[in-house]
Amino acid sequence: MSNRNNLLRNVLVGSGVAAVGAIGTKAAVDYFRNRGQEEVVDESQGDAEATSPEEVAYATVEQSSVQDFLDKSFGDPGRYTPNRPPKIFDYQGKQYMVIWAYDNKQQKNQMLAFLYTDQGRKMIASVGYTNQKTDYNLNLQGTPFAVEVNNQKLTSGQSETGGTSDVDFVLAAA
Repeated sequence: MSNRNNLLRNVLVGSGVAAVGAIGTKAAVDYFRNRGQEEVVDESQGDAEATSPEEVAYATVEQSSVQDFLDKSFGDPGRYTPNRPPKIFDYQGKQYMVIWAYDNKQQKNQMLAFLYTDQGRKMIASVGYTNQKTDYNLNLQGTPFAVEVNNQKLTSGQSETGGTSDVDFVLAAA
């Protein structure tokens, strides 16, 4: 087992999220385009490691398994309900977790992205969205990522834009 996969496992353990299947790899551009649950890789293979900078190593997790993480992180059990498969992955040596959930208090969808560092977890993106408006607080500079809203890639700032039915976490350069 490589050290990088240990880091990805540490993210899972530290956030209390259980992996469904083995950790797999996929071309990053395909991984970020997929809005559904990643296929469970052959569990007997254990861990997989990205073999090039264009690949991502990911963990397949159940949508409901991030509920406890959301409850503990925001101190308001039940406020956020996961509504799209989360993405927990290692890309170019850094570990990330992206969660899509419904905010029952503010009645809007929410996408939350975290970067894991030696100092702990850091929120790098928060996007709240309804069909009427999208509000965001982004700090993705220094990462290869952007948030895509209505075919527009955003990487930094705090503002709002038009409404949308979905927000994606994508490669900024793709």
